[in-house]
Amino acid sequence: MGQNYIKSVGRYRWTICALLFVATTINYLDRQVLSLLAPTLSKEFGWSETDYANITAIFQFVYALSMLFAGRFIDKIGTKWGYGIAIIIWSLGAILHAASVPVGEGATAVLQAFGIVAVPSIAGFMISRAVLGFGEAGNFPAAIKATAEYFPKKERALATGIFNSGANVGAILAPITVPLIAEIWGWGMAFILVGAAGFLWLFFWVIFYEKPQKQKWLSEAELAYINSDNAVEQAVEPVHEPAETKVSWFRLLGYRQTWAFVTGKFMTDGVWWFFLFWLPKYLSAQYGLESTQMQFPLAVLYTMTMFGSIGGGWFPMYFINKGYQAYDGRMRAMMIIALFPLIVLLAQPLGSISFWMPVLLIGIGASAHQAWSANIFTTVSDMFPKKAIGSVTGIGGMAGGIGGVVITKSGGALFDHYKALGSLETGYTIMFSFCAVSYIIAWFIMKTLVPKYKPITDL
Repeated sequence: MGQNYIKSVGRYRWTICALLFVATTINYLDRQVLSLLAPTLSKEFGWSETDYANITAIFQFVYALSMLFAGRFIDKIGTKWGYGIAIIIWSLGAILHAASVPVGEGATAVLQAFGIVAVPSIAGFMISRAVLGFGEAGNFPAAIKATAEYFPKKERALATGIFNSGANVGAILAPITVPLIAEIWGWGMAFILVGAAGFLWLFFWVIFYEKPQKQKWLSEAELAYINSDNAVEQAVEPVHEPAETKVSWFRLLGYRQTWAFVTGKFMTDGVWWFFLFWLPKYLSAQYGLESTQMQFPLAVLYTMTMFGSIGGGWFPMYFINKGYQAYDGRMRAMMIIALFPLIVLLAQPLGSISFWMPVLLIGIGASAHQAWSANIFTTVSDMFPKKAIGSVTGIGGMAGGIGGVVITKSGGALFDHYKALGSLETGYTIMFSFCAVSYIIAWFIMKTLVPKYKPITDL
């Protein structure tokens, strides 16, 4: 009977989820182009491991700082236009990579249409990554806020898992398409064509997205279902929130719930960044694979993570349906999820068998990250009122970005050090070991900070 009721109220909210999924796919396509071309670019321009680490770290650093303000920005101007502005900026940043050095007549003509001229290699890529990071910081605060607006709490982890699986689809599509584009038209055109996809998405976003209270394609029954678990809040929430209802960052930092989210993001986001940015270089350095040879292994790995994202979004519903509060059920699911990355400890010991061993083992760890990510984002909407969700997500996103900078810089230094000693494998063993244990450490800290479900009611 419950399932029939859900079907009868309508499914427009899943249209919004689909748009969030596509945006997140584009987001990850844009950020992964560089890592897939890194072996080629490193050879062409003579980058050291530290040079590459610096180029990727500037993206993470700017992304981290921008996340703090992106959440506030989304809360202030609203999801629709906040998201639109973010994707315009990051799409231009993606295209800007092609201007880092001369890239051929076709790409140069496109860049000149935007008024962009070539700049030196390392500095140019760092500038481009900074613009990309600044714009991409808006993706998750906006997507999480849209999910909170369009889904009741019991569906949010599933919706988050679905749109977050766009990261995996982007990571699957990137190794399939980017090397092919680069081989046919040059690496500059790979940045341009992938970056242009954001403008196509923007067209559909402007047409189909509006706040639920003003959405003409949303039935009254579906609107009531969306608001079913917080009817009191919805009854008093105005369509346009006045500026004075915004909550200061310092006040939000006074809550243990904020610090639980911040800790979880700081400890684990960098693991995903490391896999995303360094795996192509790892496969190239340790197994001698070329970009075109990595297409299938990386596609397999990121296909695995898609199942982790969606399955992770569903998993806490098992406990919630057994009577647990949403947060408590989510934390129980996250405890189990945190055990799976430990298998990454075997990636290097078993790597001598075949490159497929680390690919598959890291795939399991990366799948667990996506399951973890779907749930940790949703802990914010479990405990905070909607007017604070973007800001809290931004604070946590900043912490995750800083964690990514720490891992990236540490990785670059480690790899250069052990490469000089003729033992690059040791550097990767150290990094994989940290990636394996981060989640279980993060879970224990989060559980200590917030042992039981405790929603914020005084904002």
